[in-house]
Amino acid sequence: MSDNNTPFSLIALTLAAALFLSGLDSAPAAAADRITGSTDATRSAVIAARGMVATSQPLATQVGLQVLREGGNAIDAAIAANAALGLMEPTGCGIGGDLYAIVWSAADKRLFGLNASGRSPLGLSFRALKKELRALQREDLPPFGLLPISVPGTVDGWFMLHERFGKLPMSRLLAPSIDYAEQGFPVTELIAYYWGRRLDIYSRQPGAFVDTFTIDGRAPATGELFRNPDLANTYRLLASGGRDAFYRGEIATKIDAFMRREGGYIRKRDLEQHTSEWVEPMSVNYRGYDVWELPPNGQGIAALQMLNILEAYDLRAMGHNSPELLHTLIEAKKLVFEDRAKFYYDAAFASQPLAGLLSKDYAAQRRKLIGPRAAERVDAGNPNLYQGDTIYLTTADAAGNMVSLIQSNYRGMGSGVVVPGLGFGLQDRGQMFSMDPKHNNVYAPGKRPFHTIIPAFVTKDGEPVMSFGLMGGAMQPQGHVQILVNIIDFGMNLQAAGDAPRWQHFGSSEPTQSAAAYLSDGGRVALESGIPYDTVRGLLQRGHRVEYDHGGYGGYQAIWYDRRQRVYYGASESRKDGQAAGF
Repeated sequence: MSDNNTPFSLIALTLAAALFLSGLDSAPAAAADRITGSTDATRSAVIAARGMVATSQPLATQVGLQVLREGGNAIDAAIAANAALGLMEPTGCGIGGDLYAIVWSAADKRLFGLNASGRSPLGLSFRALKKELRALQREDLPPFGLLPISVPGTVDGWFMLHERFGKLPMSRLLAPSIDYAEQGFPVTELIAYYWGRRLDIYSRQPGAFVDTFTIDGRAPATGELFRNPDLANTYRLLASGGRDAFYRGEIATKIDAFMRREGGYIRKRDLEQHTSEWVEPMSVNYRGYDVWELPPNGQGIAALQMLNILEAYDLRAMGHNSPELLHTLIEAKKLVFEDRAKFYYDAAFASQPLAGLLSKDYAAQRRKLIGPRAAERVDAGNPNLYQGDTIYLTTADAAGNMVSLIQSNYRGMGSGVVVPGLGFGLQDRGQMFSMDPKHNNVYAPGKRPFHTIIPAFVTKDGEPVMSFGLMGGAMQPQGHVQILVNIIDFGMNLQAAGDAPRWQHFGSSEPTQSAAAYLSDGGRVALESGIPYDTVRGLLQRGHRVEYDHGGYGGYQAIWYDRRQRVYYGASESRKDGQAAGF
């Protein structure tokens, strides 16, 4: 991404020159030597009949497949794969973080939603937090250290999923990860890259980060074996003692003692009182497909709001990655993200106008604000008038169960705080609170912060079609929409839909800001390489500020169920280390 002091005109000119020199002064050629006819497609989708797993790390995918082969179901495979990712991709997830999931239960023939996000410390008041921030000379919560840590919800999420849907004992689900943690696993290329970033900051935080996550003080290199015996021991405690080992037993006691010693605020009482929540997924219909997301405190319904606005346009006629298409998508995103900044928060502390936000009439009113040029000022609407880093994985089994699961530490390796002897870092999700008392997302004790991680699902005529997600902060709802438009409007297959070049718009108001904040300068849009320069020029002519972003276009995994053939199609993100595999 550009430096904040770099003039946008210079960014645009640099981008234009780079694209021109790359031969992208027009749309990428549909080369005759490619069977697909597209230079964007990296590989075929994986097809299998009895089970499918797609994750961002190939060994984790194999762990999930192993569980399916041993008689486990999709829920078992998802838990096992997530445990493996907590070990193998600590740059994006771990049991110190939170979890959300959407499950298609073949037996019940319906979707279940799980919100396994944690809450802020009960013993830290708003006034006390303000005093802490003044000492740090900050207005907002910091991204690292003890203050942004909220209660980890992942382990409780695993056990709630397992209690309701699981088949195999938890000890069998955690066994492969325990073995890898003790014997070691080779670190993959992209994860090695992210492991080395911000290592100096993480290493300065209280606790055992250096002892746990470095080799002689450095990040592991690509292909180097890494071991985490402390995490192996923690997983053993979970396998034998269940969720209570984490929230009431030895692990909770260690977290409490560490926090008291270091000046943190999480206490055993916070862990003991933590509960996850079964929630009803919410949907809108987009061109005959029902697209499902979870309600706030996450941002999933932003994708649904965008789809409501977009369905009135003939996107296919505009042409894929054309200036007209991207302008329309970007402007819809701007409108929706201002609503996101104002109306997405913990519903236990304030009512939410969810029916209004997802109303077709409300979308029609907001759609009128999209003009031929990029909007500079955008504010939230009034939905009350219409009331009526991260990992993502997905699994499917022979019985027809499907799981869409996302799990995160928030910023990479989270707060950087590692309780000695436990083998995992604690999340920094509390940074997503606002400190404006007038904002519904304002910090309060025992409250869930706004969340960015969102799983998604698609059904048609009451039957499962697609389990998918695209990790990456604010990119997630933008990415969900891009994937769905690629598939539904442009007829791409599951893998090609993820391989196609992406865009991301920055600069919208955030739920962490003042309640009075609004988009005042139009923001900026980053375009991935592969988007033709004709489109860059067209966006510039419409008033958009265009730039590059280095690797910030999200991570996609998906499974599609072909009801007629009774097979699954699996796709995995070509920009990451992952793998889709089935049998």
